[in-house]
Amino acid sequence: MSTTAVRELDEQLAGDLAVEVIATSSLGDRSYLATDGAVAVVVDPQRDVDRFIAAAGRSGVRIALVLETHVHNDYVSGGLELARLTGADYGVAAADEVPFEHTPLADGDVVELSERMRVRAVATPGHTYHHLSYVLEGEQGPVGVFTGGSLLFGTTGRTDLAGQQHSHELARHQHASARRLVQTLPDGAQIWPTHGFGSFCSASQASGDSATIGEQKEVNPALTLAENDFVEQTLSGLDAYPAYYAHMGVRNTEGPEPLDLRAPSRATPEELSRRLDGGEWVVDLRSRKAYVHSHLAGTVSLGLDGPMATWLGWMIDWGAPITLLGETPQQVAEAQRELARIGIDTFSAAATGQPRELAAEAEQVRSTTTATFADLAAVRDDGGDGFPAADVVLDVRTNNEWQAAHVEGAVHIPLYELKDRTDEVPAGTVWVHCGSGYRATAAASLLEHAGREVVLVDDSFGNAGEAGLALTHAA
Repeated sequence: MSTTAVRELDEQLAGDLAVEVIATSSLGDRSYLATDGAVAVVVDPQRDVDRFIAAAGRSGVRIALVLETHVHNDYVSGGLELARLTGADYGVAAADEVPFEHTPLADGDVVELSERMRVRAVATPGHTYHHLSYVLEGEQGPVGVFTGGSLLFGTTGRTDLAGQQHSHELARHQHASARRLVQTLPDGAQIWPTHGFGSFCSASQASGDSATIGEQKEVNPALTLAENDFVEQTLSGLDAYPAYYAHMGVRNTEGPEPLDLRAPSRATPEELSRRLDGGEWVVDLRSRKAYVHSHLAGTVSLGLDGPMATWLGWMIDWGAPITLLGETPQQVAEAQRELARIGIDTFSAAATGQPRELAAEAEQVRSTTTATFADLAAVRDDGGDGFPAADVVLDVRTNNEWQAAHVEGAVHIPLYELKDRTDEVPAGTVWVHCGSGYRATAAASLLEHAGREVVLVDDSFGNAGEAGLALTHAA
């Protein structure tokens, strides 16, 4: 099964109710389908709603209610379209003024889905001002809570998406909201968050794959720290978030249009050459291993084996023309689905095949030199064996990663800033690295396009110290 268009289903029994997890691991989010065996409620659906309709079909249930915990900032919601297609009621916070038909919900509102299943809205501001959580109740009472961007596994949702000027106030709300949930729910109640599985909507790295209220009491900073300490810790740990977030809330508030996954027009080698010469984004979707072996000069490596949509959406100028390159039509279709989730719907063209088949001229096909941190250490110590000099070591990880530890003497430019800052990279051969190799490959492709000689360190940063490289650690 693909790791980027993954459908990760995990049925959790909650009394007589069942909750199915429908994960979008490439964005670090989860949606949910809860059912009593006859009717179902879907919480925080992604834009490609066919996954939820299929899940309901497999279970033989009717989707009667679709709920949003908040107006999402990291993806385009499928809630409106799912409600239209299924005839379900669409529950949105009453305080969010939206132009489309919906059921306004506020703190304490209860929606009865059947005699055996109901959901109760709980105001949990913090991630956003109007954020709601939804307690799932069965015949014996509460069995769990859909927490959206409120209480996550070992952390909470970030509080700066409404603007830095609101982050302090929202952090205080987040602390109070988390405590309200644990004060009103039994320790055995399950927590089903939307964010926290790699999403930049999480205030810090989440931990674990499941949790109960009682378990979070022991480990979650919102529940173990006093308010001022929690606020200070939360705000001090916030790093940059993807630039495309600025467009998601607007799109969701207006009401996203239906998804269109029709294949883009097919580009000829000559057209690809023209687009590359014109400086357009031509994205190679193959794995980085395939890319470094052979690729078209000027293409950007963002393989489907990593969070392609997140990094492309972060780096491009919004609305810039994009051409997709894959080995197969299936790869292109998968990329379309991934990018549609963040609102990138139209493409200039697409092409499939191997680089030699897509090149208008043989000299367009290039390869990239790869190395390990051990190779970098050897080059720094004695010139290495068969590698060019490491004139520049470029670290393209995030600010928090850099501050935690980095190679002494390295230059730091986060990947999401590199395309606009390549002229700041010192002269000479650039050895570029990240945390595991994915971002470094994208960075290497950008640097090569800018005419730089590059060595890609395709290695885990955890190996840097063991290789003998001196590291600078945070104080």
